[in-house]
Amino acid sequence: MTSSDTMTISTVQSGLRLDRLPISAFHKRIFWLIGAGMFFDGYDLYIGTSVLGSTVSTGFSTLAQNAQFVSMTFFGMTIGALLAGFLGDAYGRRFSYQTNLLIFGIASLAAAAAPTMDWLIAARFLMGLGLGAEIVVGYSTLTEFVPPAKRGKWLSFMAMIVVCGLPATTLLGSLIIPYFGWRPLFALAGVGALVVWQMRKAMPESPRWLEGKGRVAEAEQVMRSIEFEAGVKEAPALAPAQPMRSAVVGDLFGRKLFPRMVVGSIVLIVINTLIFGFVTWLPTFFVQQGLTLTRSFAYTIMISLAAPIGCALGAYLSDRAGRKPTIIGASVVAIIFGALYPYTADPLFLVPTGFGLLLAIYVLVALLYGVYTPELFPTEVRLRANGICNMLGRGATIVSPFIVVALFKAYGVGGVTGFMIALLIIQIIAVAGWGIEPARRGLEEVTAAE
Repeated sequence: MTSSDTMTISTVQSGLRLDRLPISAFHKRIFWLIGAGMFFDGYDLYIGTSVLGSTVSTGFSTLAQNAQFVSMTFFGMTIGALLAGFLGDAYGRRFSYQTNLLIFGIASLAAAAAPTMDWLIAARFLMGLGLGAEIVVGYSTLTEFVPPAKRGKWLSFMAMIVVCGLPATTLLGSLIIPYFGWRPLFALAGVGALVVWQMRKAMPESPRWLEGKGRVAEAEQVMRSIEFEAGVKEAPALAPAQPMRSAVVGDLFGRKLFPRMVVGSIVLIVINTLIFGFVTWLPTFFVQQGLTLTRSFAYTIMISLAAPIGCALGAYLSDRAGRKPTIIGASVVAIIFGALYPYTADPLFLVPTGFGLLLAIYVLVALLYGVYTPELFPTEVRLRANGICNMLGRGATIVSPFIVVALFKAYGVGGVTGFMIALLIIQIIAVAGWGIEPARRGLEEVTAAE
């Protein structure tokens, strides 16, 4: 019998016990500890929008160096997503999220003290490693703690916390940069990340991961501590555990998990392209369509309010309507508004059309980043699989801006939205054909499903 055929009997049954727990102070504490780190991930992801305008205007950087800064951000995130997956599955969720947060915090402080733009670019690459890792580990870790009936809502709200990093960066940039320059923005990110790193030392390791690694005594100890905090005085009586085959990396390319890998990769490529190939270009599109810069920013701010609302709507729908219907429905709505958008020049229709488009996109953000992809894979390979899917998704952001620019020059906004619609159609086909439905199902049940 090979190692890949090893059958194990769960004696702790941490999955069933976690799934039966009521929402308690423990879950809220875990949510906010993970969410604090995820907020700084979102904050720093968008920090370049404010910082780069200041660095080039003061002569600290050139436009070419600014492009390198952006490129190194996504290059670092692509590598970080992959590394975090392998580290998290091998050494634990706790080790991985603490390591990436420490790297991100120290690199942010180094960026605040950067004497040259080349130094800042190098620091940004290290920050990118932490950013890419955090989004993989944060969502996946929370997935393993929250009961099935609430998992979609809680993970969608986690995505909303990340999205809130955009208005936070914009607001702080407008208040700080004119008086103190761009360096305090990085310093705030570094100090905040290190404070969260210290607070997170009290977070437990995932008992699902411990049990999967055969560390049964530790898993039982953590489970008893969680149950006590949740008000459960004794472990519940459960049916005898059934033998289960432990997943290994090779399974990711097997008959059951490979289609899930394809679906996870497609949806993350699509959503990353929609955000960094369309949403972040909205001000540019407005200016190129003849609007003044002032009106461009005003319209962008009005439309961008759809981001947190879309995440909240995703949180509402993910458990009630299910993952697949919500993803497919939001994709259809995005296609409709995307098809209308190039033909709405009048501001009376442009803003609501753009708002509807972004609302649908951010419903997808809530589900695809935080909810759906981590649920697709067994605990033993969850972070590696999610890391590979995120690596491909982040990799798309390296090339998508060039595609957007070429399409915009050749065909205008209609060319860009046409490209976006084509990607959404591919996503609908993939999710409808190969996707599974994890809503209100335990992770072990989803793992066993064909």
